[in-house]
Amino acid sequence: MKKIIFAFILISSYSYAQVAIGKNNVTNNSVSLEFADGPKGIILPYVESKAGITTPGTLILDTTDNRVKMKVDGADWFDYSSDSSDVSHNGIVDLSLQTALIESPEAKVSIGDPTDVDGVLVLEDSDKAMILPQIVSPELNVVNPAPGTIVYDPFRKMLCVYNGKHWSYWEAAAN
Repeated sequence: MKKIIFAFILISSYSYAQVAIGKNNVTNNSVSLEFADGPKGIILPYVESKAGITTPGTLILDTTDNRVKMKVDGADWFDYSSDSSDVSHNGIVDLSLQTALIESPEAKVSIGDPTDVDGVLVLEDSDKAMILPQIVSPELNVVNPAPGTIVYDPFRKMLCVYNGKHWSYWEAAAN
């Protein structure tokens, strides 16, 4: 498995094309990264200090308070770990389920035209987006999700974030 991930990183760091994972191609020209449907999600990077993160749209699992967050702008971060409709778990991510991870700080995969933006996986096209893994009822269909797992439920039309114990569901705000 590690060899496959390394090969993906190596190939992706030198390619400037659209990427499909688990399928043959992306659905349209507006997609830079797309995942096959199935019971798997994206696990966000665990970040010990978000002080140097300045790029809006960056998603992380912040280990200082164990919450999934997105950089908005300036000093603002949006917390995706809590759901106001379910105050029983308060959105705290349970990191005890993970083993100690060792990562290379210089590791970076760029899709698009590479820039100096820091990140583990950086989608650098200005006219393309990522399509999250789409899973109906992830609480039933994702087996053993890791804290920080993020998917889209196409039936509910909601962003789903797993905190290690519970799923939080986020509906897009109406414009």
